[in-house]
Amino acid sequence: MEFITTLWLPIVLSAVFVFIVSSVIHMFLGYHASDVKKLPDEDRAMDALRPLNIPQGNYAMPKASGMKEMRSADYQAKVKKGPVMFLTVRSGDMGMTKSLVQWFVYSIVVSVFSAYIGVHGVGPDGNYLDVFRLVGCAAFMGYSLALFQNAIWTFNNWTATLKSAFDGLVYALITAGTFGWLW
Repeated sequence: MEFITTLWLPIVLSAVFVFIVSSVIHMFLGYHASDVKKLPDEDRAMDALRPLNIPQGNYAMPKASGMKEMRSADYQAKVKKGPVMFLTVRSGDMGMTKSLVQWFVYSIVVSVFSAYIGVHGVGPDGNYLDVFRLVGCAAFMGYSLALFQNAIWTFNNWTATLKSAFDGLVYALITAGTFGWLW
């Protein structure tokens, strides 16, 4: 854990830089505006769901209790009849503070793991390019690779996934450059 005391500055500074760049990407560039589609007849769907008081969380519909139920005729009929959905329900509070704090903490965590991999991969005397390559690869894994699981298993939009993975590449390059500079 002594690598954290040695590399605290690039860990924190890279997270700050990523936070700033991600804010610019999402507030000013606008290419994520099409990531999520508007539900047809949104008002009617909201009116139908509101009385159900669905708690905040992630849901699948229909949801089988196990593999046996998934093979049942009743479950197959539900799937065929549709709609089949993965649904995220959140509270009506649209404040961003909690999410922004969590995002910054996540960026710190990615930088800590990137520092760990960098220290053990190139050592404390590594040159800029070696640090850049290894830390950048580690940061890319932290920011981007898990996004593809959601595209595969919960059918997230592939275009949105690729745009977010590109963002992750930008964040990784920023992290790599910061570590290379301050190594």
